[in-house]
Amino acid sequence: MLKDNQKKFGKGVTALGLSSVDSSGRFIEARYLRTWRGDDDDHTGTVRIDEADLSRRLGRSFSGVARHDAVRDVYIVPIQTKIRDLHEKAVDLCDVYLRLYLLSARLATPDQVSLAGALDFFVNVAWTSVGPCLPERVEEVQHTARINGQEVTVGSVWPFPRMTDYVVPTGVKVMNAENVRLGAYLAPGTTVLGAGFCNTGSSTRGATAIEGRLSLGVSVGEGTHIGGGASLMGTTSGGGKQVVTIGRNCLVGANAGIGIALGDDCVVEAGCYVTAGMPVSLPDGQIVKAIDLSGKPGLLFRRNAVQGNVEALPSPGWNGLNMKLHQ
Repeated sequence: MLKDNQKKFGKGVTALGLSSVDSSGRFIEARYLRTWRGDDDDHTGTVRIDEADLSRRLGRSFSGVARHDAVRDVYIVPIQTKIRDLHEKAVDLCDVYLRLYLLSARLATPDQVSLAGALDFFVNVAWTSVGPCLPERVEEVQHTARINGQEVTVGSVWPFPRMTDYVVPTGVKVMNAENVRLGAYLAPGTTVLGAGFCNTGSSTRGATAIEGRLSLGVSVGEGTHIGGGASLMGTTSGGGKQVVTIGRNCLVGANAGIGIALGDDCVVEAGCYVTAGMPVSLPDGQIVKAIDLSGKPGLLFRRNAVQGNVEALPSPGWNGLNMKLHQ
């Protein structure tokens, strides 16, 4: 449906889609079929609609889509979700899913979408090869499948699905789809290699190579390579509040870590972990906290092999991305 949705949204958005609802009437996931700019009224949230309304508004038949899946014990229902202002907190689970869809479909940029309140609506879901269901239902789903000569696999048990089951953005390479979650914003030219991980709310801003981990809120600039095993800190679990952004044309070495922002043209030595409060030695002999260097361009962070302290020196640069991977 991306061809219908290329125009990015402003403050508000309305969408039509389908949701899985458990036997208690609780929404457990949602996928969207069409989105458009929101109306100017004050309504916000998710309401159920019928098949006829969905078919009429989308211009194609959805007869039979609303049903009860007895194996997974979920109801598939058509829905309309409206968000008055994407900068406001989410109001329900389908609201959260719409925000994540807009990000992964590149219909809204991370600075346009607030994910505040998303954790309030977490529902743990088993993402099986026959569709999502509650974890306690998996054993029965697998038993029923075996009777019919089938096997059901479980990709993950987590509140949000992998991105590629809901949207596949153009111009992106993903080696291991399980490692990119819905709500990651991947710019054209992004290559996520086998061990690379892009969490919900992470983003890239151009051609990048991701072999390490991007946590929620982390943003990586064009021309940057995040090495294997490298970790860019997020703020999900109550740690520091420093937002980690990585500038253009940076290299974060294998098994390195970053807890501050990097400016353009920076290099972090393999295995060097730079946290906000870490003392860092400068060429003039000063010792400062790493946070004082946050966002400054042209730096090389390395650990002195003799003295053991972390140093920040003028960066010698690096050879840059192999652009054959990013076309």
